[in-house]
Amino acid sequence: MKKAKLISLTAAILLMSGCTSAPAENTPADTTAETTAAAQETSAQEAVSEEASEAPVSENQPENTEAVPAEYTIASLKGPTTMGMVKLMTDSEKGNTFNKYNVTIHAAADEIVAGVVSGNTDIANVPANLAAVLYNKTEGQIQVCSVNTLGVLYVVTTGDDITSVADLKGKTVYSTGKGTTPEYVFNHILRQNGLEPQTDVIIEYKSEAAECAAVMAESENAVAVLPQPYVTAAQLQNENIKVALSLTDEWAKVSTTPLITGVTTVQKSVAEENNGAFENFLSEYAASVNYVNENTDKAAELIGAYDIVKAPVAKKALPYCNITLLRDDSMKTAVKGYWEVLFEADKTAVGGSMPDDSVFYTR
Repeated sequence: MKKAKLISLTAAILLMSGCTSAPAENTPADTTAETTAAAQETSAQEAVSEEASEAPVSENQPENTEAVPAEYTIASLKGPTTMGMVKLMTDSEKGNTFNKYNVTIHAAADEIVAGVVSGNTDIANVPANLAAVLYNKTEGQIQVCSVNTLGVLYVVTTGDDITSVADLKGKTVYSTGKGTTPEYVFNHILRQNGLEPQTDVIIEYKSEAAECAAVMAESENAVAVLPQPYVTAAQLQNENIKVALSLTDEWAKVSTTPLITGVTTVQKSVAEENNGAFENFLSEYAASVNYVNENTDKAAELIGAYDIVKAPVAKKALPYCNITLLRDDSMKTAVKGYWEVLFEADKTAVGGSMPDDSVFYTR
């Protein structure tokens, strides 16, 4: 829908709130070495989902109870940006949220663009640079309302010869995310260390992290740039894979702004026409993030149930996924600083021009 659909406060909403939205059809390859009988895994996931939905979400309960509930379409990416939303998703399916949330999970960012540009997607979790591109493309019709993920990128290898960025010279590195955060972050770090991408370091882009992991499993001394939780997934498949560099740490050495990965965007009209409902979404989203960060075991089961990654992978990876929810001034400072670095390196990374402050939704 192009605008938030208002739902009257009658018994009808109680009947509709029990409807569930199916997880995305696109699922990553089986990335865990641990095996569990299917019936046991399903039973465990259902039990955790039921328990999670019945338990209080967190102390961050919605504050604007006078608002009219809305139904939102949300597009999100596999990985940390959706991992932080799983409590919100399951609570919505059980009718335990102020609004109703219809969430679709996508394997690649370009699958989300058309819905945002057309206005059919109300809210989207996207790579941080893509939000600027979308703002310019829609002539200011979308806004950034939060940072949902900080740095999650790592250089991984099956060899022992990489201990610094300089050691990447002459290497071929496999990566995902061409045209989004991984490409621009890695290129910036390389250039700040005196290495030119595709000249000093050859980068081969794959469509999914599972493809990079497959290449590493077949090659000696292979190198890849992978995000969490796929670093953990690859390590469970191949015990020879080790983390050589944290790109969050390397970014901090050459930049004064923190590294961010994902942000949440909203159609400007959606946030304006029923602001109370949208504020309740942000409150419920924050509560979901808190739940995921504070309840690793239960959150991992929910993540597995939505086919984001397998539950054992999520359990090991969650402490390294840097899931957060930054709003207002902290969001603006982090996003603007990140965009400025990208703009100086490549204007096309943010859609050709730096967005002005109207790109930010703040209270």
